[in-house]
Amino acid sequence: MAIIETEAALHEAHRDNHTHRDVNGGWLRPAVFGAMDGLVSNLALMTGVAGGSVGQQTIVLTGLAGLAAGAFSMAAGEYTSVASQRELVEAELDVERRELRRHPQDEEDELAALYVARGVEPELARQVARQLSKDPEQALEIHAREELGIDPGDLPSPLVAAVSSFGAFALGALLPVLPYLLGASALWPAVLLALVGLFACGAVVAKVTARTWWFSGLRQLALGGAAAGVTYALGTLFGTAVG
Repeated sequence: MAIIETEAALHEAHRDNHTHRDVNGGWLRPAVFGAMDGLVSNLALMTGVAGGSVGQQTIVLTGLAGLAAGAFSMAAGEYTSVASQRELVEAELDVERRELRRHPQDEEDELAALYVARGVEPELARQVARQLSKDPEQALEIHAREELGIDPGDLPSPLVAAVSSFGAFALGALLPVLPYLLGASALWPAVLLALVGLFACGAVVAKVTARTWWFSGLRQLALGGAAAGVTYALGTLFGTAVG
C-alpha cells in the first residue's frame, strides 16, 4: 500500500511539474524584439543627434518621434509578417485537407510509413494510421504535425504579435526619453537609464530561456552600449563636418 501511494504521489508530482511554456503563441518574440529594438534604436538615435551638439529640445523631439515612428513601424511589420506566415500555413493545410479527401488511402499509407521510419512495427504502424485516419480533422492535425511541423490549432496571431510589438517597442523607446521629460538637461541620465533597462530586459528574457540572467543581461548591455557609442561618434563627426 505504501508503495502504491508513493507511486501515485510521484505520478501526481510529475503531472504537475511536467508542463511547458507557450513557445508558439506569437507574443514572446515580437515583445522581446520590440523592447530591445526600442531601447537600442532610440538610444542610438538620441545619442547620434546629441553628438551633433544640438539643443535639448531637439534631442527630446527626436526621441519622441523615434518612439512613435518605431512603434507603428514595428507593429505594422509584425502584423504583416505573422499574417503572411499564417496565410501560407493555412494554404498548405488546405492542400493537405484536399489530399486527405481525394486520396485517403495514400495518405493513410504515408502516415504508416512515417511511423515505421520512426521504429514502429509495420503492422502496428498500419493499425495506428488506420485508427487516426478515421477522424478527418484528427488526421489533418497528425499530418500537419508530421509533415509540416505545425499545430493547426496553435497558429500565431497577427494581432497579438502587432500589439505585443507596439507596446514593447514604445516602452523600450520611452526609457531614454524619460529623464528629459522629468527635467534632466544632460545626456548621461538618459544613457544610464537605457543601459540599465537593456541589462534588465536581458535578465528578464533569461527567465524563459536556458541562459543565465547575468549573461543575457550583459549581452544586451554590450550590444546596446556599442550601438549608442558608435552613433554618438558618428553624430559628433557629422556634426563637426556640417558645422
